[in-house]
Amino acid sequence: MKNFFTKAAVLLSSISAGIFLIGYNIGTGSITTMASAGSEYGMTLTWALLLSCVFTYYLIIAFSRYTMVTGRTVLHSFRCEFGAPVTLFILLSMLVAELVSSMGLMGVAIEVIVECSRPLTADGEGFNRIAIALLFAALLGYLCWQGRQSFFEKILCIFVFLMGVSFVATMFAVIPSPETILEGLKPSIPQHGNAFVIVSSMVGTTMGAIIFIVRSILVRDKGWTIGDMRIQKRDALVSVAVMFLLSFAIMACAAGAMSGEKIDNAIQIVRLIEPLAGRIGTAIFAAGIVAAALSSLFPILLLAPWLLSDYRGKPCDMRSRETRLLLFGGLLCSLAVPIFGGRPVHVMIISQTLAVIATPLILIFMTILLNRRRLMGSHRASIPQNVVYIAVSIFAVAMAAIGIAGIGKLF
Repeated sequence: MKNFFTKAAVLLSSISAGIFLIGYNIGTGSITTMASAGSEYGMTLTWALLLSCVFTYYLIIAFSRYTMVTGRTVLHSFRCEFGAPVTLFILLSMLVAELVSSMGLMGVAIEVIVECSRPLTADGEGFNRIAIALLFAALLGYLCWQGRQSFFEKILCIFVFLMGVSFVATMFAVIPSPETILEGLKPSIPQHGNAFVIVSSMVGTTMGAIIFIVRSILVRDKGWTIGDMRIQKRDALVSVAVMFLLSFAIMACAAGAMSGEKIDNAIQIVRLIEPLAGRIGTAIFAAGIVAAALSSLFPILLLAPWLLSDYRGKPCDMRSRETRLLLFGGLLCSLAVPIFGGRPVHVMIISQTLAVIATPLILIFMTILLNRRRLMGSHRASIPQNVVYIAVSIFAVAMAAIGIAGIGKLF
């Protein structure tokens, strides 16, 4: 038994970078986006999720290989090879998207907790929103204050486990028919509602460039070299497979329980799923939403200091005064929706769409770097790899254009 746990710990350590990406990727942004897709359009947009996950797998490997060969992270390389102005544009676009996302994350989690706590309070109003927000902020602040990568990974393992069990268990209570699922693999975009924004935000949350930038930082911090490619590929496969499974489970839950409904807030997701999943199933799904919020908020708070250190080409000191000030600023931003109000679901979907807009530029730059012999040597991109990178870049440009058109319709 001791030998089993030792081997399990070694395996978990080898895929911890992938678990980190799952925790970041599957947040309430993914939940609201996938739930909106499932409720309004059934399983018809499954193709966009599957294609995004396949492309994400190849891109995780590509960005990881670059760092494993050169020892350099993405933003620092862009600054050295393409100049500071364009790199600053990428950096700022990433930070703005993540700050907007953090506002929606906290708002969605608190909406769910308030709704589920109504029977527990005398006035039926549920727990105080601001008090819950401050409690979450204090918890996240404490976790970030520890300043150790291994600690971060362990916390995210707990969040991801709770989230995964919750969504997959709920899916089996309301899953659509196999015929409906297969129908969703045919590429098409509905012409009614906010389909353009939803498709783009699905790609943004699954294939957003920030995932690959963070991956590069994690690979550097892990100390992986080109000799660790087998471990790195396994880690990437686990990460993407779980991303697809959880996103698919959320979409299936919404398609099965909320068909034809338009999702305007997180409470609808909880209320509409109860008739089919029951109170226990609804409670499990609600727990998954809260775990997803925390699992995404946690790494999002770390992004600002990580991205700035990446831009400077220096390791990030998580215990420095600058880092802790950035963390404090991120926590304050996350309190905006709970304190001042707003529609968290709309905030989340728009933030996911914003995330995909910078992706084409980042993919094009990385494709160029992967083909430079002085950087990659014998490991530079092959012809088949370049075909994949070009196809992914075209897909990203198309999704960015769709997202911009969709946002234009909203406003």
